[in-house]
Amino acid sequence: MKLYYAPRTRATRPRWLLEEMGVPYELVRLDRAAGALRTPEHLARHPLGRVPVLEDGEVRIFESAAICLWLAERFPEKGMLPPAGTPGRALTYQWLFFAMDELEPPLEALHGLLRPPEGERDAAAIEAEKARFLEGARVLDLALRTRPFLAGDAFGVADLVTGAVASWGKALVGGIDGMPALAAWLAGVKARPAWKRAIAD
Repeated sequence: MKLYYAPRTRATRPRWLLEEMGVPYELVRLDRAAGALRTPEHLARHPLGRVPVLEDGEVRIFESAAICLWLAERFPEKGMLPPAGTPGRALTYQWLFFAMDELEPPLEALHGLLRPPEGERDAAAIEAEKARFLEGARVLDLALRTRPFLAGDAFGVADLVTGAVASWGKALVGGIDGMPALAAWLAGVKARPAWKRAIAD
């Protein structure tokens, strides 16, 4: 199993999951600054020249949440995905799509809006994207007031993917004030040894 990776990208998510599960894999680090994502070899793996890409035997797959779901299904004995047909599986699908469709788009927009020098930024647009993310974050906070993890009583792939996005959001937005359940859950997620290994470099 081979994961094509660059630090501080969405590739951290499947790397984190692989570390959580303790399965053997090869990490192939690509140097974005050196143009490694635009080589013909990598464009054959991902037509947009992005990471992550996972190669697992005859399977080649990109998109971080899809890779994480595939890995969780691939190793059911690791307990990262509730059984098919259960409420926990339904909640896993819900929160994975929520993270990708509701939480991440405003963060991607905000990331772009914060690139210009401070005096050249669109303050109104920045505040609008922050508000859009925080609206989704409040939905997470409400859910986590009734259970310890997003899909049930144990940490799973829904917590991993959503936690990675929420962590980015907290840093980019500047905090998640007034959301104690979300803050406590996120602190626990980020205290996991596998998370620390996945972001080590």
